[in-house]
Amino acid sequence: MPISRIVVGTPADTSQPDALKAALAEFISMLIFVFAGEGAGMAFNKLTDDGSTTPAGLVAASLAHAFALFVAVSVGANISGGHVNPAVTFGAFIGGHITLLRSILYWIAQCLGSVVACLLLKFATGGLETSAFSLSSGVSVWNALVFEIVMTFGLVYTVYATAIDPKRGNLGIIAPIAIGFIVGANILAGGAFDGASMNPAVSFGPAVVSWSWDSHWVYWLGPFIGAAIAAVIYEVIFIGPSTHEQLPTTDY
Repeated sequence: MPISRIVVGTPADTSQPDALKAALAEFISMLIFVFAGEGAGMAFNKLTDDGSTTPAGLVAASLAHAFALFVAVSVGANISGGHVNPAVTFGAFIGGHITLLRSILYWIAQCLGSVVACLLLKFATGGLETSAFSLSSGVSVWNALVFEIVMTFGLVYTVYATAIDPKRGNLGIIAPIAIGFIVGANILAGGAFDGASMNPAVSFGPAVVSWSWDSHWVYWLGPFIGAAIAAVIYEVIFIGPSTHEQLPTTDY
């Protein structure tokens, strides 16, 4: 079982030069992703007098996040694995592909990248704030939790199939665009209900800058549960113990 492969690691996992470079890569990738994705929403609001909740606004958000994530994963892939998401890092940890201590280093870098991106957007737009993720009218926290679990499951399953699976072959070439596509598609499916985060760090930055924490726990618990389910299923059924022995334990 993947749970038996979990490794806590040693302090060296967070102090070695390659670990610090990986954390910096995650910080930069997250900054790029959040600045472009959230910034596109702010620009759409400015051009349409707060029309981001319209169908056109949803499509714009989907495209912006899909494009930005494609780039953010691509530029970090050879350094940190291009996680750009604490839930993806958690899924890799559950599968034994990264240690707990190194995961924590990634989570800190990812959250800081999101906060800095939102602060830069606030400064660059003359004081406008990135809106915190929130539930739409008629959507309960449990509805949103299911949305986040299912959407993040699809995302992390895609990451496993295209980036982590040692049998992926040439499919690994399209991993960044496949990951961007599933996020864009999930935003079209869930954006109108809970904002379709799938990424705790993406939710964290706007929440910090706007200091709005309503139902914020949903955007952490849902993605982490979805990531864990995807990791366990893919590891147990499609990778297996014999194949896993050939994998590195730091990142993919």
